[in-house]
Amino acid sequence: MSVPLTFAVPKGRILDEALPLMARAGVVPEAGFHDKANRSLSFACDDPAMRVIRVRAFDVATFVAHGAAQVGIVGADVIEEFDYSDLYAPVDLDIGYCRLSVAEPADGAASIDGASHVRVATKYPNLTRRHFEVRGVQAECVKLNGAMEIAPALGLAGRIVDLVSSGQTLKDNGLVEVSTIMEITARLIVNRAALKTDPRVAALVDRFREIAA
Repeated sequence: MSVPLTFAVPKGRILDEALPLMARAGVVPEAGFHDKANRSLSFACDDPAMRVIRVRAFDVATFVAHGAAQVGIVGADVIEEFDYSDLYAPVDLDIGYCRLSVAEPADGAASIDGASHVRVATKYPNLTRRHFEVRGVQAECVKLNGAMEIAPALGLAGRIVDLVSSGQTLKDNGLVEVSTIMEITARLIVNRAALKTDPRVAALVDRFREIAA
């Protein structure tokens, strides 16, 4: 019997939008997947030749790039942040719309910035550095996994780079967007080697292409 195909999905907001697309493509996880009290990370599917793993968004890209999962769904922000050579994103799923933006206090960035650099709180250090580099500015990135919005008020960083949807969280914390780094949608991602060697992966890509068209 062949090893099940592993499909990685992210915890959080993208998953709710992705589940109907997954179902149309034949990726239907067992009932326990929808039980909020269930702490399992790996789930069987209606199709016994497939399983779903539910992990953090950043980890989806890592699992797929290294071949531990063959297929996954993740935001374009994660793809660009890691830039894995073994990762291929063949389908824009047209869900999970948001943007990655630079924000700062409404009354301006804190004076902790130096003359030739800025200090930025973010979980996207690579995208942040590239964004400021093309503008001739060196970004000192303070890596945070959450609660970015309070960093300026506490003097940790003058600016933040984070995902923005409605912008209400920024407003509630006295921040304003000053520039957009990238617009984001969720993508189907695959491991390049698996796409070449496992016909199930290619077939799944074709199904998602038809659904997203």
